[in-house]
Amino acid sequence: MSWRWESLDSDGNPVEGAPTGTFPTQGEAEAWLSESWEDLADAGVAAVTLYEEGVVAYGPMPLDPA
Repeated sequence: MSWRWESLDSDGNPVEGAPTGTFPTQGEAEAWLSESWEDLADAGVAAVTLYEEGVVAYGPMPLDPA
């Protein structure tokens, strides 16, 4: 299995060049996001969607700080 994040701008379009990666587990993908969300926001990412094997697991999820 592989997990990946899709980065979206405020209009819901993919953000080209935003940091990303593929991960072997959901937990690793979520840990990466918790460490990287500020960098993503700085790159113009407004929301992210998590995919498992190309199928949406959840999202889009806004990156607004709590």
